Amino acid sequence: MANTKNLFSTPLYHGSLSEKGHINLSEVEKSCWSIAEDDEAGQNWCIENAYPGYTSYASLSDLGWRFPVFSELEQLLEFHVTEFTRELDWNLGDKKIKLDNLWINVLPEGGSHSSHIHPQSVISGTTYIAMPDDAGAIRFEDPRLSQMMASPPRKKNARDIRKPFFYVTPNVGDILLWESWLRHEVPINMSTKARISVSFNYRWG
Repeated sequence: MANTKNLFSTPLYHGSLSEKGHINLSEVEKSCWSIAEDDEAGQNWCIENAYPGYTSYASLSDLGWRFPVFSELEQLLEFHVTEFTRELDWNLGDKKIKLDNLWINVLPEGGSHSSHIHPQSVISGTTYIAMPDDAGAIRFEDPRLSQMMASPPRKKNARDIRKPFFYVTPNVGDILLWESWLRHEVPINMSTKARISVSFNYRWG
């Protein structure tokens, strides 16, 4: 009897920080604003690279040392990443999956982040600190898209596994994890308030 299998899945982990412990997200948000206001190097990088809003990506690599609440956040992330790693069936050998970097994103009204991947990492993710209404989803792209050539378009009611793009509108405290090669982007923030998230990369080594 004929059957159809779904091959080569693209995993996306969607959880909540509260599932693995407690963290004061209001304190995280205050810390994000404090760092964004004081980080002149980061502000200058954003201006020079036409990055809307603020990111600490290119300027700070020691958030856990600067603010204890980020150290708490890193510990919570570790639980989620460990769980996700189990689902990936990776043979890690004698190496481990380790946090490589963690950074703040403050995206104001009208700000967006174009399509990109995270080279040199194996797991990437984001946790959401402030998500006002109309702040926008995160969009993931089917990695096979460039190979589809003359394929017909998908139906509007296509199953999630068949869609060329998949959108997630997260809530405050949510955490998303994916393999770092998965292309993604953040559409325009249509809210008058800032969208705040903390993103991170994990490496194998």
